[in-house]
Amino acid sequence: MLEEVERWLADRSWSVTDRPLHRILAAKQRTGQTISVVLPALDEEETVGDIVAVIRHDLVEQIPLVDEIVVVDSGSTDRTAQVAARAGARVVHRDDILPRIPAVPGKGEVLWRSLLVTGGDIVCFIDADLREFSSDFVSGIVGPLLTDPGVDLVKAMYDRPLGGAAGQGGRVTELMARPLLNMHWPQLAGFVQPLGGEYAARRSLLEQLPFPVGYGVELGMLVDALHLVGLDALAQVDVGVRLHRHQDGQALGRMAAAIYRTAQLRLARGHLVRPALTQFERGADGFEPRTYSVDTEERPPMVEIAEYAERKVA
Repeated sequence: MLEEVERWLADRSWSVTDRPLHRILAAKQRTGQTISVVLPALDEEETVGDIVAVIRHDLVEQIPLVDEIVVVDSGSTDRTAQVAARAGARVVHRDDILPRIPAVPGKGEVLWRSLLVTGGDIVCFIDADLREFSSDFVSGIVGPLLTDPGVDLVKAMYDRPLGGAAGQGGRVTELMARPLLNMHWPQLAGFVQPLGGEYAARRSLLEQLPFPVGYGVELGMLVDALHLVGLDALAQVDVGVRLHRHQDGQALGRMAAAIYRTAQLRLARGHLVRPALTQFERGADGFEPRTYSVDTEERPPMVEIAEYAERKVA
């Protein structure tokens, strides 16, 4: 491992217990920074309400740390929006944000648009499929941003059990993202969960970053933030265990393809030979090919969007 990464692990990897809530709240009150929590959601009625309720109870009502909880619904066909609203979130539909630019499917698309409907100086992203959720996921990753002005982005790190086995989750991380980072961006090799969906960052950083519209958003954000603000402005916090719904193998393949494409663009900004992935399913006549397009679109930095600039002036 690079000596720089070993130093970074010692200086920029923390535990949620390193910053008690009273210290974090005091830093928020002293600096006047505001915090928005964003949950991108697609058909998550079984889990989104509990997550919102925990954040609201622990970090709004009990301790005034979070200023707003926003669920951005990306086209749910179940009761995600109603459940989230009942639990205390403000719910915004993806298609109602920046209608001048037609929305495309993808997690990164939702995160990008969320910058237009939130106001926090710090934006905290939390996936909406987590089970047995703890508000430590929020307080842990916003803590360094409130207490250390030199930190701009904080990722959560955690165990990801799979089928009862510890540490076996995060298959795309281990098979795709971690090898890519170690080979091409070794400064980022110290991140335990580079693809994790729980992270917080200063708006001043997020608004300068391009957002891959799909599953490549987390890797793209890490790489671009490294180049923009440097390794010492990035950090990670151990928040324990993450329990969530696991994807099947073919869905993981599509995620991996999007992540590889994101890395490829950042390595060369060159022409994609074939932005598609063919997988196989057994049918009545044997294995049948199924071809899926790989996300090839990215949204520009939000500071380049006229509506966002007008909102900041107002």
